[in-house]
Amino acid sequence: MKQRLPVVENILSANDQLAEENRSHLDAANLYAINLMASPGAGKTSLIEETIKRLSGYLDLAVVDGDIATSIDADRAAAAGAAAIQINTGGECHLDAVMFKSALKQLDLSKFDLLLVENVGNLVCPASFQLGTHQNVLIASIPEGDDKPYKYPPMYRGVDALVINKIDLLPYIDFDMEYFQRGVEVLNPGLVTFPLSCSSGEGVDAWVTWLQKKVSDHKKADRN
Repeated sequence: MKQRLPVVENILSANDQLAEENRSHLDAANLYAINLMASPGAGKTSLIEETIKRLSGYLDLAVVDGDIATSIDADRAAAAGAAAIQINTGGECHLDAVMFKSALKQLDLSKFDLLLVENVGNLVCPASFQLGTHQNVLIASIPEGDDKPYKYPPMYRGVDALVINKIDLLPYIDFDMEYFQRGVEVLNPGLVTFPLSCSSGEGVDAWVTWLQKKVSDHKKADRN
């Protein structure tokens, strides 16, 4: 029988406790936060750019970008019109609650309606480390292949929504959507899913409408 080492349990427990504190800070500022996770190249930054463009004038957005090195993704988010904070993990394959807390300290949370967190590109580690965001969203992409729910079940099991990006490539790539979605359904029944293309724009409005409703509902709940 396999047993998780106590040191690992302690690390995750401490992280979860700090994540709860981060959530409290977000709620106190009435700021709704989304943790975006994906493998490298799935289109996290492209989706963030498209989201910023469509919500400009409707919501005030901030972005926290996690990467091992460089500020490339944060620069793209800033160029699209959001306030952007870069976190370089220095080799860590995921963001954690400590890193997220340090980013929150650099933002005036009361100025924003929606915070998008771009986690480090990885389908393993980010699933275990809560940040304190209100929703965890996974971005899958057609070029990755249709077997990812079967190969990375913890990631698909632990998210609140799924974006299937790059659907414009379906005619050119051997991707069995039915097989892919069957694997997702087994792990996460009824998971809200957004097939879309950041290149063509197809399906992006549905994603943005969902975000707007989440933010609106959060603000209404806070007032009550």
